[in-house]
Amino acid sequence: MTPRLIVSDLDGTLLGADHDLDPATIDTLRALAERGHHLAFASGRHFRDMLAFRDRLRVPIHIISTNGAYLHGPEGDLLAARHLDSELARELIALERPSSVRLNLYHEHEWLIDAPDPGLLAMHAHTGFGYRVAEPGELASEGVGKVLYIGEPQRLAGLEARVREQHGERLHVTYSTVNSLEIMAGGVNKGTALASLLDALGLGPEACLAFGDNLNDTEMLALAGEAHVMANAHPDLPGRVPHARRIGHHAEVGVAASLRKRFEI
Repeated sequence: MTPRLIVSDLDGTLLGADHDLDPATIDTLRALAERGHHLAFASGRHFRDMLAFRDRLRVPIHIISTNGAYLHGPEGDLLAARHLDSELARELIALERPSSVRLNLYHEHEWLIDAPDPGLLAMHAHTGFGYRVAEPGELASEGVGKVLYIGEPQRLAGLEARVREQHGERLHVTYSTVNSLEIMAGGVNKGTALASLLDALGLGPEACLAFGDNLNDTEMLALAGEAHVMANAHPDLPGRVPHARRIGHHAEVGVAASLRKRFEI
């Protein structure tokens, strides 16, 4: 069988409701790697936050992190990085926002936040990687892969409208969940990172299977020859990727079930 690239989002897709890998998912991915297929994770999470999942599989995995700002090889080598222009990052850091909205900065080696958020700690408990609360003067604009605002959807909608009006295509603006507004440099998304990875592997989009559940997966799914949208996906996602196939729920190991059927495992 021709080698394929199998790339999956994590939260809401490959991970269960507990934000962890199911044993059936681990067994399935290992079986595919043993058959010579390429594997990749693609997430809005920080690279270091994703390492625990890679290490548990003990097979080669490429990592697209921070919504495409960083691409790492199976050995942890940085293959590509794209940061926000420091002036734009500075404006986003200073953007007036409601006190309930948390400001997060993703740098290559660190995740900073402007105030504690216990819910985030629980979500990332399986990886051992978390944020560091930073003083205002530590929120530097250099080397920022992503600016993330976390808060109530209606609060984020106002911020999104202002960012789009002021900066347009100079920034890539998307959501990973309804309460997570994610902002990267223009042209930075999971799809452009996936295109770079396919080129590096010498494969075309038709050789790629992609799995996702939210709006930040749109470009990745649109590029893949075989796109899969979770049963629990954001309601707008299927319309954005009309060729995608709807599969099972992430809490019911939908990705693993689809892959086992597709590759007769």
